[in-house]
Amino acid sequence: MSKDAIHGLKPQALWQRFYELTQVPRPSKKEEKIQAHLMNFAKENKINAAKDEAGNILLKFPASKGLEKSDTVILQGHIDMVCEKNKDKVHDFENDPIELLREGDWITADGTTLGADNGIGVAAAIAVAMDKSAKHGPLEVLCTSDEETGMTGVNNLQKRFIKGKILLNLDSEEDGAFYVGCSGGQDTVGTFNIEYSNARRDYKPFEIMVTGLRGGHSGLDIANGRANAIKLLAQFLYKLQVPYQVASISGGSLRNAIPREAEAVLLFKDGDVRKVRSAVNKFVKNALFEYKTNDNGIIVKVKKLNEKISKAFKTELTDTLIRALVAIPHGIMAMSSDMVGLVETSTNLATLKVDKNKIIIGTSQRSSIKSAKENIAERVVSVFELAGANAVIGESYPGWQPNMESDLLATSKRVYKRLFKSEPKIKAIHAGLETGLLGSKFPGLDMISFGPTIMGAHSPEEKVNIPDVEKFYKLLKSILAELSRK
Repeated sequence: MSKDAIHGLKPQALWQRFYELTQVPRPSKKEEKIQAHLMNFAKENKINAAKDEAGNILLKFPASKGLEKSDTVILQGHIDMVCEKNKDKVHDFENDPIELLREGDWITADGTTLGADNGIGVAAAIAVAMDKSAKHGPLEVLCTSDEETGMTGVNNLQKRFIKGKILLNLDSEEDGAFYVGCSGGQDTVGTFNIEYSNARRDYKPFEIMVTGLRGGHSGLDIANGRANAIKLLAQFLYKLQVPYQVASISGGSLRNAIPREAEAVLLFKDGDVRKVRSAVNKFVKNALFEYKTNDNGIIVKVKKLNEKISKAFKTELTDTLIRALVAIPHGIMAMSSDMVGLVETSTNLATLKVDKNKIIIGTSQRSSIKSAKENIAERVVSVFELAGANAVIGESYPGWQPNMESDLLATSKRVYKRLFKSEPKIKAIHAGLETGLLGSKFPGLDMISFGPTIMGAHSPEEKVNIPDVEKFYKLLKSILAELSRK
């Protein structure tokens, strides 16, 4: 369907800008095409634009007539997107456009992530800045790079690049909420050296695949109690009573996504297939009961392979690896005592892959409290070190502490109540927002974050609510008008 999916949707300009973004490949760390698209767009429309060494793009728009002395407002979002697809979907994220679908009140994609995170925010910023009916002071539209895999764009943003003191981050995913705080985060990686032994001649290769899981954002969805495919695979292998060797193992694909799929190639006797299938059936039955509310699509497949495999992991390595994967913590570690329902600290067992002669396990930790983030990372490191793996804690990024006395927040709450006759929710988010880094780089920057309802971010289930996008744009436009009067 693609462009037909947005036909007739309002505001037209926002949806048109979003559609254009979806047609340009923009994987994290490979954003050259979307950067060129934005710079060409600026040139064609005579917009003052600049790109810095980190790949951030700044579009500058003059104030509406008579509002030239108003404070400059920064509209900020990121241009990269998480690239996830269903296993049976053929799609090249570096070259293919996203195929849009309309399903009732939602826009989604055909078997891939949609990129509404954060394409909708960037589209809204450009659309409102070009909207002749909008009233606003000078605008800086800051389009940051590589948010999803390390926030390297905003982390390398130079202070001279932006001038405004008020910032609207358009990268939240809940209608009716203003976000005023976020968690900090970091990655912790464990690496095992692989020692191989000969595959037993009386063993045959079989693929064991865990699939059908919902996955999702490792911060936003961690509280939903969804299953982790790597964890399930490890738990199954730990329980399996049939003698076997492991030829390969993998799971997950992104540091900030809950793994939806994991697989291993096992070697065992043909005569044990019935026992393995029986073990699978029992395991799936128990897993479906455990996750019946939050992740009821769990599937474990057993498939015989025709290929000849000559080597497998040594038994000692297999035993150690499986036990480490079972022991590594995953999920919620602590809830906030200040905000009801907010996850304060969590950790995600994110990726498992074989690279040459190494097994690499990727995890990520989040917390709004620096010491708690460090403590859970050290717990993960301890598991790795006890298992004999090399452990490395990566660079961390800061959280964003709420400022409930913010002038911007007060203005935004007033505008929201006037427009929608209700009070907005004031929240913090258990995920890294670029506002954390921006706040540390630009002390005193007054910030809030808001956006329309987006569900399933970082997974092929991602979708954005059509009525909420129109509401989001109306709110953005009205906040800018209110700020221009001050």
